[in-house]
Amino acid sequence: MSIFRAFICLAALALIFDTAAATNFTVGGPTGSWDTNTNLQTWASSQSFLVGDNLVFQYTPNHDVLEVTQANYDNCQASNPLQTNVGGITVIPLVATGKRYFICGTSGHCAQGMKVEVDTLAATSPAPPPTSTVTPPPSSPTPAGSPTSSPAAPESPANTPPPPTTSVSSPPPPPSSATKVKLMVGSTVGLGFVSMMLLAL
Repeated sequence: MSIFRAFICLAALALIFDTAAATNFTVGGPTGSWDTNTNLQTWASSQSFLVGDNLVFQYTPNHDVLEVTQANYDNCQASNPLQTNVGGITVIPLVATGKRYFICGTSGHCAQGMKVEVDTLAATSPAPPPTSTVTPPPSSPTPAGSPTSSPAAPESPANTPPPPTTSVSSPPPPPSSATKVKLMVGSTVGLGFVSMMLLAL
């Protein structure tokens, strides 16, 4: 019976570890790659990159992967890269939040769309702080027959209460397809292992 419990614990740990592991994103998605034929901007905008994930560039020898500044990305300037990668497969770990920019340094390829901007988000994002609206206090009516000392002064901008503030926050991006597949595979493997152990008894 203790062996059974040990296997169940191992299966549960494997399931938890698999769902917490980093995601490897093949740049260009399942049907594209790091080339001039893939719409890399559309692919990148459909993904949610988190700290701890990896970008995997797969390309032919006539391409390379240059990490550049935003200005060099916008102008397709390959002369001052932050980092140069060659060899057909490059793995870029996403270790911090923020935007990173990658282009192909082969002449004309960046201008043909072989560039990608990646915005890395924190692995767990805190909930936005609640917003409150400011409402002026209700004015009390003056009882009938009460003397008034002076006519009310017209409201000036300094006496005007501030308008209510509202905050519009956009919904969080949907989870990437890579994360969904990883979670589904991990769950299936973990549950299958647990089922096999139960049947073995």
